Amino acid sequence: MTVRDTERTVGVKNESTIQEFVLEAFPAAQHLGGLLFLVHLLAYLASIMGNTVIILITWADHRLQTPMYVLLSTFFFCECCFITTVIPKLLSIFLSGRQTIPFPACLTQAFFFLFIGAGTFFLMAVMSLDRYLAICKPLHYASIMNLRVSFLLIFLCYSLSFIFFTGLMLRVSQLSFCGPNIISHFFCDLGSLIHLSCSDTSSVETYFFFVTSFVILLSLIVTITAYSNIVVTILRLPSAKERQKAFSTCSSHLIVLSLMYGSCVFIYLNPKQVDRLDSNKEAALVNTVVTPVLNPVIYTLRNKQVHQALRDTLSRVRWQK
Repeated sequence: MTVRDTERTVGVKNESTIQEFVLEAFPAAQHLGGLLFLVHLLAYLASIMGNTVIILITWADHRLQTPMYVLLSTFFFCECCFITTVIPKLLSIFLSGRQTIPFPACLTQAFFFLFIGAGTFFLMAVMSLDRYLAICKPLHYASIMNLRVSFLLIFLCYSLSFIFFTGLMLRVSQLSFCGPNIISHFFCDLGSLIHLSCSDTSSVETYFFFVTSFVILLSLIVTITAYSNIVVTILRLPSAKERQKAFSTCSSHLIVLSLMYGSCVFIYLNPKQVDRLDSNKEAALVNTVVTPVLNPVIYTLRNKQVHQALRDTLSRVRWQK
């Protein structure tokens, strides 16, 4: 019998239950709490403001009320929700030094982190299909994609995510936790949480790995298939100007996809996550802090329609004053 099995057996016999966990965020940098608070606060505010500005512009300008921009504004809204599941608690840790989180709050944070994150992966796959239809099937695009279809696809993305991770969290909530209670992460990472249980977690770990793998691989396969066809279509365009225009509509999406998939494949497509917790923290930091800050910049940097809509909105505001 291993040490971990012995701990589980003793814990079950004692029937002790942990009421709260300790988030061991960055133990080597605890003396930099004030500086880390300021950096993460600025990153959080920049992300929220950047995403919100694009959402408001999208819904204020009738020219941007198309399936592509409806999907994009939904993506930015979910980015705001995603970063909010993690950063406020991290800020409170840096500011107050209090690293504890109650068990129900830990489960809630883990659920919304995975639910929103998985739904966003499905949404990114839908956005890839939207670009595929617009570039490869332009004559059929209007008959296939419209606002009603885009809202239906958004609902389907997050419904699937809700079903998958509600089942997972119900399984996790039935586990016994009798010590230790230190989560070596800056939020309630479900992989780390499961590892602390003194119950038999083999079925839960398998289910968790299967669900996360399914979400990431399905969306990745759809995205790769869509963009493979897009690249072939772009290369066949007769004019260099047409090729540049077609590629510019997809380049920002590809950059965001690379950041998201790169970090999440590293974190979740590894059954033995506990052996790489330190590396996982760094990858998760990119996924939860860096990427949401960069996304609004990446998506608007080469988007002439958003630039024009922003100029028109600012002109109307100045005119009203």
